Amino acid sequence: MTRPLSVQLYTVRDQLTADREGTLRRLAAIGYGAVEPYDVLTDPEGLRRIVDELGLTVSATHAVQLLGPRPEAVLDAIGTLGTDLAIVPAGIEPGEFTTRDGLARAAERLNSLVPLAERHGIRVGYHNHWWETEPRFGERHAIEVFAELLDPTVFLEVDTYWAAVGGAEAPGLLRRLGDRVLALHLKDGPGTRQDPNVAVGGGAMPVPEILAAAPDAWRVVEFDACAGSTDTLFDALAASRTYLTSLEAA
Repeated sequence: MTRPLSVQLYTVRDQLTADREGTLRRLAAIGYGAVEPYDVLTDPEGLRRIVDELGLTVSATHAVQLLGPRPEAVLDAIGTLGTDLAIVPAGIEPGEFTTRDGLARAAERLNSLVPLAERHGIRVGYHNHWWETEPRFGERHAIEVFAELLDPTVFLEVDTYWAAVGGAEAPGLLRRLGDRVLALHLKDGPGTRQDPNVAVGGGAMPVPEILAAAPDAWRVVEFDACAGSTDTLFDALAASRTYLTSLEAA
């Protein structure tokens, strides 16, 4: 894997609000080479300027706003940030993933974005939580059926922790989804919905097997929550990078 390790900026959302440039500098100093923004409509020009100054890459963006009334403005902002990967991380009711009709409606919402995104040179993706994994259709998780209903150009960013919380064996799921997976969210912890995350490599997730199952996907570290202070969070981000870098070097 030759791409730089990325971090989802939702991880440091509070710190970004307090000091955006200082937070990004701290991530770069830890050794992260890429970031994945989540708030694309708030000053994309300014964010791009800081990212470029720090030598960071924008691996992709989360853009729930694509499901809103002004997707073209969202795509313009994504283009400003300098990536061609736009990921829908929410905005579809969890109940849609419990029936085949619901899956078809959810897929159509994403598929309808493809022509407009393509005109902007951008590819649409989807990011899962547990509710796309927990429902089963025979032997398959809902996300597997969902993937088959998506336009072939729509990719997946698999949040491996939430997939496991939803009952999936993450490496096997990744192998079955195959080249639809362009990015991984890597997080760790006890495998429960409510407990905070810990540094990648310090919890229950089979991280080496996950990486081996999707060797060409972007690696994106994320914490939904991390117990402790800001320094604890950055320490956990540093430990995650050290661990993942050691695996890549092995």
